[in-house]
Amino acid sequence: MLSREEIIKIYHQGPEAVVALVMGLFDIIERQQIQIDQLTVRVKELEDRLAQNSQNSSRPPSSDAPVRRTKSMRRPGGKKAGGQQGHEGKTLKAHPNPNQIQLHSPQSCGECGQNLEDVNGTENEERRQVFDLPPLNLEVIEHRTVRKICPCCGNLNSGAFPPNITPGVQYGHNLKALAVYLINYQLIPWQRTCELISDLIGQTIAEGTLASVLADCSMNLEQTEQEIKQAITEAKVGNFDESGFYVAGRRQWVHVASTELLTHYGPHPKRGAEAIDEIGILPAFSGRAMHDHFRPYFNYPCDHGLCNAHHLRELTFIYEQKHQAWAGDMKQLLIDIKKAVDRAEAAGARALPLPEQRKFRRAYNRHLARGFQLPENQQQTRKGKRGPIKQNKAKNLLDRLSQNKQETLAFMADFDIPFDNNQAERDIRMLKVQQKISGCFRTEQGAKNFCRIRGYISTVKKQGLDVLSAIKSVLAGQPLS
Repeated sequence: MLSREEIIKIYHQGPEAVVALVMGLFDIIERQQIQIDQLTVRVKELEDRLAQNSQNSSRPPSSDAPVRRTKSMRRPGGKKAGGQQGHEGKTLKAHPNPNQIQLHSPQSCGECGQNLEDVNGTENEERRQVFDLPPLNLEVIEHRTVRKICPCCGNLNSGAFPPNITPGVQYGHNLKALAVYLINYQLIPWQRTCELISDLIGQTIAEGTLASVLADCSMNLEQTEQEIKQAITEAKVGNFDESGFYVAGRRQWVHVASTELLTHYGPHPKRGAEAIDEIGILPAFSGRAMHDHFRPYFNYPCDHGLCNAHHLRELTFIYEQKHQAWAGDMKQLLIDIKKAVDRAEAAGARALPLPEQRKFRRAYNRHLARGFQLPENQQQTRKGKRGPIKQNKAKNLLDRLSQNKQETLAFMADFDIPFDNNQAERDIRMLKVQQKISGCFRTEQGAKNFCRIRGYISTVKKQGLDVLSAIKSVLAGQPLS
């Protein structure tokens, strides 16, 4: 900063010196203003990032601050709290044929003390039952063969062991199925699975044995996995999503393709088209693919549908943080369309009436036009740099909703098309839970085995079948079709 004496000295040097000083100061001020503008934009970006949570962006709920009060998008349904009329209860009921009956007789008279052990009595009408587990004991079955001499020709014949009974000592299908169930369905880590089995039945089992069992189970499901993939490619609507997970300490990706009855998980080092092509479901898919607008999905010629749950969260952010009214109105419009679809479907319709569809589309276009008219959402001009022009979140969402109107509103023209992609997100959530519990997979083959078995279990569960019995059938070499 110049002192008073230095300023006076420049003044006495003449007009040119004063002009040079002033121009220099303006140059400094201009550079500082540019820096202030850049910092202001950066601060706003950081504030917007801090304001994001699972309710207004694609961030998972696990990333939310623990003290944040959630604000659900659900609206009150008008139902009273608790079980609804007609709801089937799960109260424990007395069994008509108990496994054992215990009689409790008085030993002596409560009045005079007379011994009553030799006195005959009659049972009271009151019954009390206890449902409990019997002691868990490991059953050991020894297999032997029998030799017989033919009385006709004298030939010595020997019985044959069943094909699944290999030489030496081994575990049976029931115990193996329990281990697979605990690891792949209940997501219990390997070491704790060994401890649990040891505590339950008193038999120590090694982690190496678990690895062998899981590998055998995965190998027996190879053909079943291909059947699941083929069935998904033939579905009318398929749900697709991808999420990161870790294998041997390195970030990879798991791709899910699913329907209401089928699930397939495909682990791969890549996220985009290379992985999708190698998995092979979407390239052969001819129905409508529901997804979250991940760009590589649009490379495939099937029909597409976009997840409106993602749209609602992004609209919430733009309305609450950017204060753009069109976003709040668009969010309410999507919710209103969903309510209209639910009412029409309950009445037996398969699509909204065409006049109602046109009314909703006109409102949709009006809200988009209002958003595009805002100065902050105008198209930016390129400043000599190559690559795409950077846009704000509101402009990006406006472009997506404008360019994909059909994919966004497809659910109101065909009720088989869901409002969102929650099916895929629910299916992939359990793999994220597994990562939270166990950290990562140690090997790529271990990740592939887990995904194949988990896809089979998810499919079985969706179809209302017993998971443990389904795993036993796999270990017996006869997986469910």
